[in-house]
Amino acid sequence: MEPKLQLLRENVRTFPDFPKPGIQFRDICPILKSPPALTAAIDLFEERVRTMHPQVDLIVGLDARGFLFGPLLAQRLGIGFVPVRKKGKLPGTTVSTAYDLEYGRAELEIQEDAVAPAQKIIVIDDLLATGGTLCAACELLLRLQAQVLECLVLVELKDLRGAERLKPHAVFSLLQY
Repeated sequence: MEPKLQLLRENVRTFPDFPKPGIQFRDICPILKSPPALTAAIDLFEERVRTMHPQVDLIVGLDARGFLFGPLLAQRLGIGFVPVRKKGKLPGTTVSTAYDLEYGRAELEIQEDAVAPAQKIIVIDDLLATGGTLCAACELLLRLQAQVLECLVLVELKDLRGAERLKPHAVFSLLQY
């Protein structure tokens, strides 16, 4: 595990004062650009899920970067992938929820028939900051009567305490800053 984590650490860039002063932006684009680093990330997520959650029905990925990791993980596990999108981006009947952002409010939605009651779900995204988006996604899944097993993220910003906000849902992060 450690050589793979080191490869991931080496491929995260930090941009100080972006998008505003005082923010240390963690850029994962180099991971996406590097086949060995991207493979390492998916390997580690796969190992976690296979070890901790042998019975998973679906991977649910959050708009937009959860869409980069989620389908790869789902394919490895031989299960389906379901997107949770920003409001107005999905066809058909949807279920939505509003949540607070730093500068206002946003809405997420999922297709009403995307998840069946009692299905076991792993939620994935690239980054956990304050937890607002992941909390909203978990709320949507619970409204559809799914069972959220765990939330997986590539990067967790520990100082923002998003994992605490997500309780009782477990969070697994590959990298913590």
